[in-house]
Amino acid sequence: MADMNLEFKQRFIEKYKDLTDIDKFLEYSQKYLRRSIRVNTLKCSIPELKKRLEKNWELKQIPWCKEGFWIKHKTEDRRDIGNLKEHSLGYFYVQESASMLPPVILNPKENSLILDSCACPGSKTTQLAAIVKNTGLIIANDDDFTRLVSINMNLQRCGVLNTIVTNGKAENIKIKFDYILLDAPCSGSGVIRKSPKTTRIWNPNMTKKLSLIQKNLIVNMFNCLEDNGVMTYSTCSIDPEEDEEVIDFLLSKFNNAKIEKIDFEKLGIKTSGAILEHDGKKYNKEVKNCLRIWPQDNDTEGFFVAKIKKYI
Repeated sequence: MADMNLEFKQRFIEKYKDLTDIDKFLEYSQKYLRRSIRVNTLKCSIPELKKRLEKNWELKQIPWCKEGFWIKHKTEDRRDIGNLKEHSLGYFYVQESASMLPPVILNPKENSLILDSCACPGSKTTQLAAIVKNTGLIIANDDDFTRLVSINMNLQRCGVLNTIVTNGKAENIKIKFDYILLDAPCSGSGVIRKSPKTTRIWNPNMTKKLSLIQKNLIVNMFNCLEDNGVMTYSTCSIDPEEDEEVIDFLLSKFNNAKIEKIDFEKLGIKTSGAILEHDGKKYNKEVKNCLRIWPQDNDTEGFFVAKIKKYI
């Protein structure tokens, strides 16, 4: 499949050229994403799904998610894996490989109370349900009522039994949780390969506005954590204002917030590291423990994840 032929705003290029290898970044941003799936172990084992697909499809293990595989047809240039009957039966979920990271890093224990605060369309909610084997309780919240149809369909298709779907602003939630997954609304600057229109709609003012929303969200979600509770903050943005700056803001507000170190090597992830200084501002030294991946690092989306613990 030929690469995309995208045009990038000069302001976009100027912003990122000092943060990464801009030529590699632009090269990979114009390549179509490898298709990837996550086996839904609530309905199907990994060996069983492999057996069902191996005749026509090649599956390559995603290092950081044992249920995750890049998938490619053996003889045809096909990307319509959502049409397979195994998908309709809920045996797998079509999910970008980097998107599988936040639930893996959060790694909630069974029988826990979990919040997926910005949950639609449900990829990470269903992944969380599989991790805890349908035990405990997951609250899957989203503020966009029109998107609730998609998450309810995905929960039903995947056989999720431990989840309640709610509609409202995550900023207004006051319940305490053992684990919180905050996959924040963002500019999507890391998902150009999946959504090329991002190159047209991107502007620095949008990024600054979203950063304010994200800071408000992360503060409220931290307040919703039980003592010794754990939260992941993630975006599919590569803008420091939406990533490291948000974590730095959280650390400036709470002296009992700790950024847990993510073992990149154990997960099998290549990373050039978090950004510790941007636009003349130095971030808290704990920001170095966050995971930032550029599209060229692992041939994925660009993604950011921080693992946060609330100490007593």
